[in-house]
Amino acid sequence: MKVKRVYEETQHSDQCRILVDRVWPRGVSKERAQLDVWLKEIGPSPSLRKWFGHDPNKFHVFKEKYLEELEHDAEKKEAFATLKSYYDKYNGNITLVFATKEMTYNHVVILKEQLEKDVKKQ
Repeated sequence: MKVKRVYEETQHSDQCRILVDRVWPRGVSKERAQLDVWLKEIGPSPSLRKWFGHDPNKFHVFKEKYLEELEHDAEKKEAFATLKSYYDKYNGNITLVFATKEMTYNHVVILKEQLEKDVKKQ
């Protein structure tokens, strides 16, 4: 499983490209994005995203709150199950695509970690 900014060049090794942002990336056409799936429901709620603002000092609390959303919000829970099904279908050869410039403190890092943890339990 890889994570990649939508603005980066698409490669054959990306396999199944899944956009995991709630909002469509600015300035990117659907053709250029070359996505297989857009799971917008899996992104953090607008209020949580705005509160966090990619502030590294808030990341720990953001992670807790986002994991709570993934567990308790029916829409997000279903989207995460869909993400897991793509992971299984492609034997882990998926690319989680996102827009933010921040590579360390973002929800995609949390998604990847949670997905890997859930897959190990299986």
